[in-house]
Amino acid sequence: MILPTDTIVAVADGEKLSLFRNTGTEISMNLTAAPEPEVEAATASASGHHSSAANPDDKQVAEDGFAKSITEMLNQQVLTHGVTNVVVIAAPRTLGEMRKHYHKKLEDVLLREISKDLTGHSVADIEKTILAA
Repeated sequence: MILPTDTIVAVADGEKLSLFRNTGTEISMNLTAAPEPEVEAATASASGHHSSAANPDDKQVAEDGFAKSITEMLNQQVLTHGVTNVVVIAAPRTLGEMRKHYHKKLEDVLLREISKDLTGHSVADIEKTILAA
C-alpha cells in the first residue's frame, strides 16, 4: 500500500493506542511516533453496554469504551485539525467497536483498516504490515 506523506496511523487494542505519522514519501514510508493524545475510556453507559449478571465482563465494557474514545479523538482530528489521511490498525474486536463510531468525514479520509493486533510491535513490523495491505 502506498502511504501519502502526513498520513496518521492509529495502532490500537482495547487498552492501548499508539499514533504515528508518515514523515516519509508515498514511495518510502517512514513512520514517526506522534504525541499520544489523552484518551480515556468512555463510561459503560456511553458505550451502550451494561454490565449485569448476564454480562459480567467489566473488562470488555471498558475496552469497548476505550475503542469509542479512540474513534472520537480521530473524528476530532479529522473535523478540527485538517487530518486528510488515516490508517487504522486494530485488534479485531476493537476495530469492530471503533467502526460503530466513525464520523462520515473520518470514513471519507480512511485509507485502510487492518484487523490485526500490532500494539507493542516495532515500527518496522507496522510498516511491513501496511506495505503488505
